[in-house]
Amino acid sequence: MNTCVVGIGSNIQPEENIREALRILEGEQTLLSVSAMVETEPIGVTDQPAFINGAVKISTSMAQEEFSVYLKNIEDRLKRDRTQPRFGPRTIDLDVVVWNGKVVDRDYYTRQFLKNAVDEVL
Repeated sequence: MNTCVVGIGSNIQPEENIREALRILEGEQTLLSVSAMVETEPIGVTDQPAFINGAVKISTSMAQEEFSVYLKNIEDRLKRDRTQPRFGPRTIDLDVVVWNGKVVDRDYYTRQFLKNAVDEVL
């Protein structure tokens, strides 16, 4: 089994979309812990609603690349619009931040809200 921490965020109906993403993950993977969710200001494209962000620790039998594709599939199921700008509004954003104890997403080092959420579930 592999253990990972996934950053989770949304600024389009965030409460509903984060709840649904967690429901999907819980039904298909083993959730070990979920951080508090916090409101954050948009990065890059600032003319959009605030985000709700957090992190979830998961145990999975999938390999890292397979799991990343799986997360993109969940984003698609929750109707993420990939035509939006990179830092634009989104129904859900799911990114592997830590894989088997190793930080694999550099945003951990530059976004305090992400670091706080990840550290909370580790």
